[in-house]
Amino acid sequence: MRGVESQVDELTNLVITASGPDKPGVSAAFFRVLEAHQVQLVDVEQALFNGRISLAAYVKVAPSRRDRLHKGLRETLSIYSQSITVEETAKTARPRSTHVVVLMGRTLTAGHVSAVAQELANFNANIDRIRGLGHTPLHALELPITVEGPAEGLRAGLSRLAAELGIDIAVERAGLHRRAKRLICFDCDSTLITGEVIEMLAAFAGKEIEVAEVTERAMRGELDFEESLRQRVAVLEGLPEEVIAQTAAALQLTPGVRTTIKTLKTLGYRVAVVSGGFIQVLEDLAQELDLDYVRANTLEIVDGKLTGRVVGKVVDRKAKEEFLREFAADAGLRMSQTIAVGDGANDIDMISAAGLGIAFNAKPALREVADAAVNHPYMDEILRILGIPAEDVE
Repeated sequence: MRGVESQVDELTNLVITASGPDKPGVSAAFFRVLEAHQVQLVDVEQALFNGRISLAAYVKVAPSRRDRLHKGLRETLSIYSQSITVEETAKTARPRSTHVVVLMGRTLTAGHVSAVAQELANFNANIDRIRGLGHTPLHALELPITVEGPAEGLRAGLSRLAAELGIDIAVERAGLHRRAKRLICFDCDSTLITGEVIEMLAAFAGKEIEVAEVTERAMRGELDFEESLRQRVAVLEGLPEEVIAQTAAALQLTPGVRTTIKTLKTLGYRVAVVSGGFIQVLEDLAQELDLDYVRANTLEIVDGKLTGRVVGKVVDRKAKEEFLREFAADAGLRMSQTIAVGDGANDIDMISAAGLGIAFNAKPALREVADAAVNHPYMDEILRILGIPAEDVE
């Protein structure tokens, strides 16, 4: 008598697919037939789309049972108007996706998907599945892919393609690495909020345009941040401290910030803000958003007036990375479990150190080192990059 292993070796590998209108009982009938023909179930995937079901099973079955199995499926599922295919395959299991690509745009056309699919094929990357992540505020698609070899060239190629197509494309490693993130750290000015606090304060002194020019050069990396900060703060000398409260009241959050932070905190994230701006302006906002960590510069105030100086250590490019590491250590997390979001050269070290660095409507210097670049003014895109569908948030 031959052993069990010998019998198993002789089994045929089949992929069985049922497709048709989605009706109660389809899945139950499908698996009932498989059981009746002593099928070994290896893998299953079911999808619903616009009222239709697609149910696929990878199975092992004795060759002598194949035809009867096919006939049984056709007859049993005909009352559900299902089409049945049975195909023999040499594969033993579905591949484990190595990366996830997320496409985001105001609209996503068949041309966009075709161009991305071709770019993936150029790098010998296979699309394993495609899943919609919603259409609010942007349309988003998630493509788990299998990449043979390093993905660096693929990232660069998709980045160029995103610029050509006018959409956002993010690439991240798949698996537990993606799901293990638990700390997100935002830059503040032009990231968490829409404006630049120093420019808002400078407007009270009639120096907004002058300060804005210095800010722009610093964000491009053309000026040392600390020196540029001290130059800009100097124009605030003599302003009454009341301008701080007025500026704080005028802050405008980037669209999607509240939803993004609330969702991530529901998932157990710690949320931090590290700003080259000023702590006195951010204190109320930090409390309102229930932030776990906040670090920013401190304006010096004497006799109710701004002196045009900051006190203590300046929150510059290096300090931002140090604070991110401090927050991760305090939360008991590895750096691979962190996300950093910023827009300027001052954020490069923080973005580079994070497990996932996201350039948000950023200057070229930052986009070059970031893992993903977001070029639409919606913070919700971060949720899509992490694979969180809009319907789950809603």
